[in-house]
Amino acid sequence: MALWVRFGRDRADGFGTLEGEAIHVHRGDLFAGAVPTGESVALSDVALLAPTRPAVFVGLWNNFRDAAAKQNLAIPDTPLFFLKSPRSVVGPGAAIAPPAGYAGRVIYEGELGLVIGRRVSNADEEEAAAAIFGLTCVNDVTALDTLNADPSFAQWARAKGCDSFGPIGPAIATGLDWSALRVQVALNGRVRQDYPTADMIIPPARIVSLISREMTLDAGDVVACGTSVGALPMRPGMTVEVTIEGIGTLRNVFAPA
Repeated sequence: MALWVRFGRDRADGFGTLEGEAIHVHRGDLFAGAVPTGESVALSDVALLAPTRPAVFVGLWNNFRDAAAKQNLAIPDTPLFFLKSPRSVVGPGAAIAPPAGYAGRVIYEGELGLVIGRRVSNADEEEAAAAIFGLTCVNDVTALDTLNADPSFAQWARAKGCDSFGPIGPAIATGLDWSALRVQVALNGRVRQDYPTADMIIPPARIVSLISREMTLDAGDVVACGTSVGALPMRPGMTVEVTIEGIGTLRNVFAPA
């Protein structure tokens, strides 16, 4: 198992593996044979960035049985997905800010994220599983009042694609068993979501396989697996923390202008 992070230092970006409070710096391509440089830097001396910058950022809806039962939704046979803007991506510690002029509800959704490590297109499940480089934490932030503001057209891309609405991190974990994890989300320290990833309706390899039939995914792209019960609006100044054991805690503050 390894924890891969990206960091900023002296106006330059770097990446490496996190062990305790030290980052072992690597060079090359994170997804294609990164090589250690022999240098280590203290975590306290750098700022963690989003561990990947996806060109394609896919989010799933209605992919957990408990949430489907609570909302009286049918169980899907194929991923029900939307696309978030790559420019929505921010890293640990970054502020979440709604667009100017929006005063409606903004909700968090803590999710398990799949980080793709190689190009995958029209793949079977075995190929799709091999294309998943690792796992990360995602906060799929949504401007809830925008989503259904027009009764003729649900505005998924607009509601979920705003700048800062895609926190990812703090790391990409390799070697984890996705089915043994729990996703916890805390607001100001109070846990509001706590659910097992084993409750997923469509598992990761099948998600990637089915999506790859319709669009090519490439190294660095992210697929957020959907959320379960407990997603609620945030109030200004709240700290939201998405924690998955083995990956870490993705911490951001909701800070409207």
